[in-house]
Amino acid sequence: MRRKFIKFFSLSLFSFILMPYKFIYAVSKKIINQNLTDEQKNILFNDGTERPFSSSLLHEKRDGFYHCANCDAKLFSSNSKYDSGTGWPSFSESLPGAFKTKVDYSFGMKRIEYHCSNCGAHHGHVFEDGPGENGKRFCNNGLCLIFKPLN
Repeated sequence: MRRKFIKFFSLSLFSFILMPYKFIYAVSKKIINQNLTDEQKNILFNDGTERPFSSSLLHEKRDGFYHCANCDAKLFSSNSKYDSGTGWPSFSESLPGAFKTKVDYSFGMKRIEYHCSNCGAHHGHVFEDGPGENGKRFCNNGLCLIFKPLN
């Protein structure tokens, strides 16, 4: 009985400590585009992931910019897009101030997760195995992006 009480008390205390963080973080994410699909909402607001090789943006080669599907903020230039072979649209760099990052320990590993700095929506993870000078690979869910060609 005492063990159950201690376990319950420690879990309650842990939840109480994390509650403000989760509440503040959830409030910072806001649905702006009311036309998002359920799958887009899952990725953008529940940190979900789309199936690899399912995005039509994998084969996009035109000049232009990639915008947040929720708030339309400009995130990436087509000049930084490359084929990483991972199955998700990949970019070597984002536009300045486009994202905020946080550490993600899901799946038993440490990853850097990035979110739109304008609306807080989840887009993907950044890895240290990319091309170019900075060595970054922004691995983005295609459903989180809207491509706008220059012409």
